[in-house]
Amino acid sequence: MSRGLDEASALRLDEQLCFRLYAASRAVIRGYRPMLDQLGLTYPQYLVMLVLWEWAGAPPTEPTLKALGERLMLDSGTLTPLLKRLQQLGWVLRQRASADERQVHLALTKPGLALRERVMPLKAQLLCEHGVDQDKLAALREQLGGLLARLTGLP
Repeated sequence: MSRGLDEASALRLDEQLCFRLYAASRAVIRGYRPMLDQLGLTYPQYLVMLVLWEWAGAPPTEPTLKALGERLMLDSGTLTPLLKRLQQLGWVLRQRASADERQVHLALTKPGLALRERVMPLKAQLLCEHGVDQDKLAALREQLGGLLARLTGLP
């Protein structure tokens, strides 16, 4: 047992890291909702856009649905409806590869790229409203990155 907890205490909800991560994740997503509502995005769509904005600056060799899924740790069944909606909004292009039609290549449209500029001030406002200490946030992000790497075996 860690921290000298007895067996009964070790099973208390508040002692569970998984619960704290789950509750914190839900709270963060809830905090993002006003910003995302202004942009017309859901949180999963926002994550897709973050990766595509990254790729706009430094594209991978194959900017495909598969590569996006690997980056977000999501399967194509989850991503396909998100991408269809983003395409309907005019922010993303999906195109089947001519060499292999199983591959779907992804790109941002000009409006999709421009959407990034609307995110920056909203995100800064969000962090200010919640009084987030940037140094503590960076340290937590590093710790969670390390935990995720250990649990998934990914770098």
